[in-house]
Amino acid sequence: MADQLRVDGSATVYRLYDVGYAIALEAAAGFLGDSTRGRVRPARGEARAIEIRSPPLFASLGNFRVTAGPAAYDATLSAHLFEFGVCSLALRVAAPPGLTWSEFAAFGTAVDHSPDAVGIIESELTHLLKRMALAVERPRVSPIIEEYNVFRVDRLQTSDADRSRPVAELLTDERLVPLLLGERRPLSTLARHELAPYRFSYYDDDLTVLTWESALIVEPRADDRDIEYVLEFANAQLLELRVYDFQLDTELPDVYDRVELVRAKPRTPFRSRFQKVLADLQTRVADITETVERAENALKVTNDVYLARIYGASLELFRAQAWRRGIERKLRILRETYEMLHSEGQATRAELLEIAIVVLIVAELVLGVFRG
Repeated sequence: MADQLRVDGSATVYRLYDVGYAIALEAAAGFLGDSTRGRVRPARGEARAIEIRSPPLFASLGNFRVTAGPAAYDATLSAHLFEFGVCSLALRVAAPPGLTWSEFAAFGTAVDHSPDAVGIIESELTHLLKRMALAVERPRVSPIIEEYNVFRVDRLQTSDADRSRPVAELLTDERLVPLLLGERRPLSTLARHELAPYRFSYYDDDLTVLTWESALIVEPRADDRDIEYVLEFANAQLLELRVYDFQLDTELPDVYDRVELVRAKPRTPFRSRFQKVLADLQTRVADITETVERAENALKVTNDVYLARIYGASLELFRAQAWRRGIERKLRILRETYEMLHSEGQATRAELLEIAIVVLIVAELVLGVFRG
């Protein structure tokens, strides 16, 4: 049954990197020159229900030849630069036309495992960052990387008997499992539902299926890339949450170590010994809070339209709220640590003040005795 379907499509490998605290997009556009195509937004009419404060900057990075499995394919590489410090690279590999569904699934798996794809992306990321280095504030590439694959079907040819059936009926879970999950053995109904729970269809000839690591988009309008756009945006926001959650996991033990080191040193009279620690804590909490808020508020949904539902489902699938709660919990620990150290410093100063008052009183009494 699967081989009765013929597919024209592509596979896109996404790698998203946190490259700094922020990217000045207008400055980056100047450094990248003719390779940029300006700031991009969703093009559908319903996209007016999605507010994007600062659209990402698009840059074309060239054409490549990618070996995937036993064959080589043409590919194009592009980048989206997000104001909140994320660089998303997308390597789109065109599939040979007229593949059977089984062949298309094998093609998608081969692209997903291609070492060429990863090598090209990492090499071009280095060149891109050098070109726009002055546009990146506090540059540093985080070790946390977000990976995602999108398999797109531009044309789906069916048998005469199936021509009138909606795409959502044709592409059953059994057909989707080899492509989206890489499984060759049949999965149970429960496993299929848990691993690919989100299916969306607006017209009879389109379909979007989301999983944790990949998505299938059947869209006959070749110039309509809005679903890829919102999925990439959701992945960029997820990356920011993961990056700062990782940083907090690293920094919390360091804060405790710094506090112990300061306590082991002799006290300096009339000066808070935690002054440097407190200043660093305050700055870090402010930086993380600002960046996370900036990433989360970069795209807002104002109406329950098709694109908005896909965007919301992707955030739910990626467990964005769970990551957010984890960050809030760790920030709360940092704030409580700040308050504790600040209170301890205040208590130390109050104690020194009391000692000074007692000394002055004793001195006044002694002087009074000598005068008498």
